[in-house]
Amino acid sequence: MTPTRILVLNSGSSSVKYQLIDMADGTRLATGLAERIGEETSALHHRPLGTGGEERRREERLADHDAALAAIGEQLDADGMGLESPQLAAIGHRVVHGGLRFTEPTLIDDAVLKEIERLVPVAPLHNPANITGIRTAQRVRPDLPQVAVFDTAFHSAMPEHAARYAIDVETADAHRVRRYGFHGTSHAYVSRRAARLLERDPAQLNLIVLHLGNGASASAVSGSRCVDTSMGLTPLEGLVMGTRSGDIDPAVVFHLRRVAGMDVDAVDELLNKRSGLVGLCGENDMRVIRRRIDEGDEAARLAFDIYIHRLKKYIGAYYAVLGRVDAVVFTAGVGENSAPVREAAVAGLEELGLAVDGELNARGGDVPRLISPEYARVKVAVVPTDEELEIAQQTYALVTAR
Repeated sequence: MTPTRILVLNSGSSSVKYQLIDMADGTRLATGLAERIGEETSALHHRPLGTGGEERRREERLADHDAALAAIGEQLDADGMGLESPQLAAIGHRVVHGGLRFTEPTLIDDAVLKEIERLVPVAPLHNPANITGIRTAQRVRPDLPQVAVFDTAFHSAMPEHAARYAIDVETADAHRVRRYGFHGTSHAYVSRRAARLLERDPAQLNLIVLHLGNGASASAVSGSRCVDTSMGLTPLEGLVMGTRSGDIDPAVVFHLRRVAGMDVDAVDELLNKRSGLVGLCGENDMRVIRRRIDEGDEAARLAFDIYIHRLKKYIGAYYAVLGRVDAVVFTAGVGENSAPVREAAVAGLEELGLAVDGELNARGGDVPRLISPEYARVKVAVVPTDEELEIAQQTYALVTAR
C-alpha cells in the first residue's frame, strides 16, 4: 500500500503544533499541541479526529523538542497512527523564512538546513525553532522524507518594484534587506479556495486577501501570483496587529533612542510585543475590544478605529496596484469571526464597488461564503484558512513526484 499520510509540524521555541492528514481523501486524523516545552510543567493536548475521539491532555515535563515529539508519537501510537507507521509518507515542516532561495516546497538535506540557518538573522524568533523541529524529526525518522514549506515562498513572485525598499542597493543586497512577506501558506490556500467559491479560473482573478489574526497581513493577488504584500523584511511591517505596530515612521526608532534612551532591544520589544492593539488599549482580543466599545470604552474605540483605518488604506492601495479587483477575501481568526471588522473595513467604499450584506455578514460558519449583496461589483468573501492542509498538500505533491 502506498503511504498517503503526512505529519505537519509547526515548531516554536517552546511548542510544537501538529496535524496528521491522510492525503488519500484529505481527512484530518489527529491534531494537537505540545506547549511549555522546557518548563517544569509542560502540557500535551491531543485529539484523534479520524476516530471521533475526545481530546486527551497530559501534563508532564517535556525537557526538549525530542521529548515533545516522543510524547506526540506515543499519543499517535495509542490511536494506531504512530510515527513508525508505514502509512506515513513524509513530515512537512512550516519554516517561516526562506529568503530568495526557497520559493517552492523543498526536500530537506544538510545543505538546505545550513541555508535555513544562514537566514536566522532575518528571522531570529522563528527559524531557530523551525530548525530544532526539523532536526528532532530527522532523529526520530531518518528514513522519512522531510519537507520544508516556507511562509515567504508565495510572496517570492512579487516584482522587484514591489519587493525592493528605496535604500542604497549595495547595502540592501549585502544584508538581504527587502520585502519577503509572511503568512504565505495561508494566502496561497485562501486565494485558491476563493477562486473555487467564485467559480472562476484562478488565472483570471484579482484578489485582495486579508489575513487577520493576532498577526495580520494583506496581499494583492493577480492570476494566483502575489504582486504585493504588507509584511516586509520581518512580520512587523504593515497592518495594525495584536501586539505589533505595523507601519511606522522609521525615525521613531532614532527618536526613542535619543529622547528616551531606549536601546535597540528595548525598541524591538516595544514595536513587536507592546504595540498594536495591546499598546493602544491594553487588549489584543478583538472580541474583548468590541465588548469594551459597547460599554463605552473610548480607548477601545480608538484602537478599533486605528485598526480599521489601516485596513482601509491597504484595501485602497492594493485596489490601485491591481487596477481591477474581483473580490476582497477575509480569513484567519479575526477575519473569519468578527463581523464588525469586516463591515467597518468595507464601509464607505461603495464607489469602489464594495459592499457587505448585513444579514449575510452576521451569519457564522466555518465554510467559505460570500457576504456581499448580489449587486456588488466586487465580491466580499470569508474563506477559512487551512495552513496545515496547504503544507500537507505541498509536501505530498513533492514526495509523490520524486
